[in-house]
Amino acid sequence: MQSQPQSLSRASAFPSASPSVVVGLSGGVDSSVAAYLLKQQGYRVEALFMRNWHDDTGLKSGGCSYEDDIMMARLVASRLGIPLTEIDLSQEYRARVVDYMFDEYARGRTPNPDVLCNREIKFDSFLKAALEMGADYVATGHYCRKESLQEAEGEIHRLLAGIDPNKDQSYFLCQLSQDQLAKALFPIGGLTKPEVRRIADEQNLASATRKDSQGICFVGKVHLPEFLQQKLKPKTGRMIEIPKEQAAGGFSPENGNIVGEHNGAHYYTVGQRRGLNAGGGSEPRYVLAVDTDENIVYIGTGDHPLLFRDTIRIPRSECHWIRPDLEPSDDSERRYLVRIRYRQALQPATLRFDREAVVIRFDAPQRAVTPGQFAAWYDREELIGSGVIVD
Repeated sequence: MQSQPQSLSRASAFPSASPSVVVGLSGGVDSSVAAYLLKQQGYRVEALFMRNWHDDTGLKSGGCSYEDDIMMARLVASRLGIPLTEIDLSQEYRARVVDYMFDEYARGRTPNPDVLCNREIKFDSFLKAALEMGADYVATGHYCRKESLQEAEGEIHRLLAGIDPNKDQSYFLCQLSQDQLAKALFPIGGLTKPEVRRIADEQNLASATRKDSQGICFVGKVHLPEFLQQKLKPKTGRMIEIPKEQAAGGFSPENGNIVGEHNGAHYYTVGQRRGLNAGGGSEPRYVLAVDTDENIVYIGTGDHPLLFRDTIRIPRSECHWIRPDLEPSDDSERRYLVRIRYRQALQPATLRFDREAVVIRFDAPQRAVTPGQFAAWYDREELIGSGVIVD
């Protein structure tokens, strides 16, 4: 099957009156079962396979390759009797996700490409392609749920956590808008992973036993420094360990001891343990902070006071509200549940809103708060908003 250009307008693709949906079929078990369930529910289903990456620089062996993915997608589509079209979105993906990653790492921040991929590719470029095909909705294999409410001011779409606490992926969708949610379906959000596997097995889907993909969205598992060297060149710098008893002195070269060298502070992230090459020591060491201006990596032990913070700040310009109707006025406080990374347990916190920023104060200190990541806040099971952690 040949890759098709960005224009995929086919008004005749969905000729009947029942709702039509284009599924992002990746070759994995989750999107496969999503497509099956939609057919069972009476939707007219087509599939799009997105190819978003061509370069294997830094890719670790053993990851799922493009050839494996497209072959699996074809087998599933054939089994379900649905058309499959391949679309190449690699230019958009590089410009809107990968280049953003490079820029963030260069600044000493750690981005989350999966969040950006959903906002910029799956629910933007992919969504537009599906609408050109005449689809009413797009669907993905995310473990989350959508609930639509009819209010006096119009329809409101709620983004809810998936019922499987081990697989809830609502965090990855924390930057979606109401317009994007209006066109989105999440067929497996009410299922657990074992249930999804069972359905795939019962329907003899080729992806039933396939392992979940890992690593960077659409790129795969990478050796991060090698991957980043495509744009960020190695630069030898100091690795400085700060003793716990000197934590009050903060991050400065004079407050610690040089314990090794590194090839570039931009290759490291807060909380990282592997690849430090900092010599011996009776306790595991972790990255406490990175300074890309001075090219310094600060490290310390896992229970180091500087690895924990109870307060983070997000500029109002970096805040996004999935529920804009719930955005508070300035000079107010609200209680929410917050997570700062995927699969982290929700943490109770107070959010203070003023004109310049949102300050999140956790009830308990949080380990390895990482600038560049997204903090997402929930009201029980509903994801309300999110923002990029600055400091």
